Amino acid sequence: MTELEYPQVQGVAPGNGYSHVVTGTGQWVAVSGQVALDPDGAFVGVGDPGAQAKQVFANLERCLATAGATFGNVVKMTFFVTDMAYMPAIRAVRDKYIPGPKPAASAVQVAALFNPDVLLEIEAFAIV
Repeated sequence: MTELEYPQVQGVAPGNGYSHVVTGTGQWVAVSGQVALDPDGAFVGVGDPGAQAKQVFANLERCLATAGATFGNVVKMTFFVTDMAYMPAIRAVRDKYIPGPKPAASAVQVAALFNPDVLLEIEAFAIV
């Protein structure tokens, strides 16, 4: 397993719930954006960003495990949301899956995702 480092960046305001820089050596793992689809392809949590986030993080966890990784290996996440007001609910779920140092992250509000029932999509990059 790789050892990740979270160096402090001088001259940049501290991140609120994310790291500015994460470094490590090992195999690069890219996980495509995950949405709130259950194993049968049915939408979970229609209209509920917290419920969707729970399914999204469960999907991310399964994808990472398939690559021999865990959330402890994640160095970067990108959050695509249809409304930034969903971020507190998403962060609450994220903090249950990633209780320690947070990966680098970006959050982007988009006009729409591939289906109107999808409120968020999250992709992840890891090093194992």
